[in-house]
Amino acid sequence: MDGERAAERRGPYREGEAVVLVDGAGRRYLVRLRADGQFRTHLGVIPHREIIGRPEGSRLLTHTCNEFLSLRPTLEDYVLKMPRRTQVVYPKDLGMILVLADVKAGDTVVEAGIGSGALSTALLRAVGPGGRLISYEAREEFIQGALANIRALVPDWGNHTVHHADVYQGIRERDVDAVVLDLPEPWRAVPAAAEALRPGGVFLAYLPTVLQVHELAKALAAEPRFALASTREVLERPWSVGTLSVRPAHRMVAHTAFLITARRAEPSQRPPEEAASAPPESDAEEPEA
Repeated sequence: MDGERAAERRGPYREGEAVVLVDGAGRRYLVRLRADGQFRTHLGVIPHREIIGRPEGSRLLTHTCNEFLSLRPTLEDYVLKMPRRTQVVYPKDLGMILVLADVKAGDTVVEAGIGSGALSTALLRAVGPGGRLISYEAREEFIQGALANIRALVPDWGNHTVHHADVYQGIRERDVDAVVLDLPEPWRAVPAAAEALRPGGVFLAYLPTVLQVHELAKALAAEPRFALASTREVLERPWSVGTLSVRPAHRMVAHTAFLITARRAEPSQRPPEEAASAPPESDAEEPEA
């Protein structure tokens, strides 16, 4: 089965799959191939039938002789260009989420807030066919659009369960490896996440504002089953590298969201007032090697 899936991502382009076309200026266009379809821009027209059956990496000419490079989309390409009704989790944050939540092949992960499916796609690819992803989404109108986006890059392995349910009301699963929340009020799900996580499991929330971070930090501090709470953000600065100069790009992908993590642990034996007065874990000095 894994070999069949790998074959689907190789070989000639097939009808129904997504392709990225890149023009001479580096602009990228996401195209879903149809036998009767046409790719149209100000640079000309390419019938889809001229793309279907060609190998990945082919260069194609429009009817006005403008050249486009064709490639299968990476996760970054797809996330930035896919149809969406909500703001997506940016690629720079997706990679850090997988690292901070320690998501790996075979894991069981609960996420809440399926949105447009970008984070779900990254999580499914990380856990692999031997793992499991459970998605909670309270808004039914988002589910079908997200699933269409997810299935474009991740075939239905049967290891993705979607609950049309409010995660604030509880998490059904137990002994999961990670709980990842992309919600406006994740502090309301802190007790449910503590119940669902295995000992040592990772809690992670994706939040855009400082006020939300503060509310979540208070909730994590008040929940004795969580430890090592930490907050960070990821900033991305591209560089322009040419034959005569190397300089930072004029624009960068700066703040998108904060990533807040904590670990499921045995409750502290210290009195609550003593634990509350201790310095934050992130302020502690690193031990010498």
